[in-house]
Amino acid sequence: MSNSFDIVSKVDLNEINNAINMAVKELNTRFDLKGSSSEIKMEDGEIVLISADDFKLKAVKEILEQKLVKRSIPMKALQYGKIEDAFSGNVRQHIKLQEGIPTEKAKDIVKIVKRSGIKVQVAIQGDSLRVSGKKKDDLQETINLIKEKVTDIHLQFTNYR
Repeated sequence: MSNSFDIVSKVDLNEINNAINMAVKELNTRFDLKGSSSEIKMEDGEIVLISADDFKLKAVKEILEQKLVKRSIPMKALQYGKIEDAFSGNVRQHIKLQEGIPTEKAKDIVKIVKRSGIKVQVAIQGDSLRVSGKKKDDLQETINLIKEKVTDIHLQFTNYR
C-alpha cells in the first residue's frame, strides 16, 4: 500500500478579492490618503497599487497586506514588482501572485528530498509535486524537511492519502 501527498503553491483568489475590497474601503476613509488618487485593483491576474507618491504607495501597500494577512493569504505568495511612474505624476506597483511551483524550485525540492535519504519518491507534475512512499512516517518526515528547507515560496501539502 503506497501513501502519497501533493505539494502545491496556490492562493485563494476569492480571499484576495475580499481583501482588496476591504482595503479599498479603508483607502476611501483614510484622511492621510484622501484626494491622493490611491487605488488597488486586480488586473490580468496581478494586484496593481497606484498612489500619488512613494510614501502614499507604501501606506496603500501596508493596508493591503493587513487585509491579506487577516484573510490568511501568506505574504510569500506575493512577488512585488518595481515602483514605476504612472499617469499624471502617480506611481504604480504590480504584485504578481505565486501560482504553481516554478520548474527550477520543483527541481530544488526534489534534490533536497533525495539528499535527505528519506525513502520516498518525488515526481514533478506540471506546477506541483507528488510525493509517495510506503510509510506515513516517511511522508511526515518529508513534509517537515520541506517546511524547514524551503522558506522562500509558499507551499501547501494536499491530497494526503
